[in-house]
Amino acid sequence: MQLTTKWLAQLPVSEITRAIPVSGGDINAAFRIETADQSYFLKVQPQRDERFFAHEIAGLRLLGAVITTPQVIATGTIDGDGYLVLSWLDSGTGSQYALGQAVAAVHQQHQAQFGLDHDFTFGKLPKINHWQSDWATFYTEQRLDVLVKLASQNHLWSTNREHHYQRLRQELLADPYMHQVQPSLLHGDLWSGNYLFTSTGTPALIDPDVFYGDREMDLAMTTIFGGFDEDFYRGYQAAYPLAPGSQQRLPRYQLYYLLAHLNLFGETYGPAVDHILDQY
Repeated sequence: MQLTTKWLAQLPVSEITRAIPVSGGDINAAFRIETADQSYFLKVQPQRDERFFAHEIAGLRLLGAVITTPQVIATGTIDGDGYLVLSWLDSGTGSQYALGQAVAAVHQQHQAQFGLDHDFTFGKLPKINHWQSDWATFYTEQRLDVLVKLASQNHLWSTNREHHYQRLRQELLADPYMHQVQPSLLHGDLWSGNYLFTSTGTPALIDPDVFYGDREMDLAMTTIFGGFDEDFYRGYQAAYPLAPGSQQRLPRYQLYYLLAHLNLFGETYGPAVDHILDQY
């Protein structure tokens, strides 16, 4: 996406000198916009209005109460394109141990129920967040079932996958642990591309997809693509120890993110999904 001078002039940021495209994932067009004395991070959602960013803004504000995040500067719609202007965080290096402790601080923010006060259905993967008092019900019905149905619609499901999934589903619903989980604030997409260290070494989180759930779900995401070392997990455990059996429960949460990637990127992720399903 190319931003015209006319488009940029409508942003509530004075005297922009240039806009530089930056890597922003496959969801938004992303730019570093510069003024004479400051830089900002700009996300644009072409031909979708500012409502697209409401969920991210809510997440940044929830996370920002306990950890460093980009600050929300402005949001709106220009010529049909939704935009979000955030503060620019200069990146540096920092401690994985400190990052683990910072994520633990996020997870120590609790709620009475599981979910969130709004759904997010503007993206490719719908997030059905209405409140549930029971984690087993929330995770099976509002997370796994949603992606399984989508995979079926996308012709990425099979009778074999369905057979094993139903066995896993019944195990989840019957597991006493699943009915004892305390709702924790989750980042929701905690892979290595969504954390950074500021220029002063402070851990920061970006691009949240928040809801209240089992904190082990966030940690499962950290194990799929790498980028978190043993110091991260030591820092986390020192601040907020996990319940016994967390390693054994890991695959059931890895499955959610692998199903997400199956739907987004196709059968490349099928073998990883099958590896987990075949255990049930």
